Amino acid sequence: MVPLSWYLILGAVLFVIGVAGVLLRRNVLIILLSLELMLNSVNINLVAFSHFFGDSRGQIIAIFVIAITAAEVAIALGVLVALVRNKATLEVDEITIMKG
Repeated sequence: MVPLSWYLILGAVLFVIGVAGVLLRRNVLIILLSLELMLNSVNINLVAFSHFFGDSRGQIIAIFVIAITAAEVAIALGVLVALVRNKATLEVDEITIMKG
């Protein structure tokens, strides 16, 4: 059986990679993928703690997070398609449509 600490280390490493992707990259798609990586690392921790304590609440919350993430991706990709049609770029620094 794999110890709980391995799952926590895996979740922490994935979360740090996601944070680095959000902070260091300028492409909107890469930032979106990094956010997904961060959410999935949280799901790994939720499921690991759920299994460790013998309670199913963490797994249920992880399923809700996955559903919310799917909705977020659908909306974000729709916004990105509209953005590419108007600006023809996905660089964060060049997108100034939302400034008023």
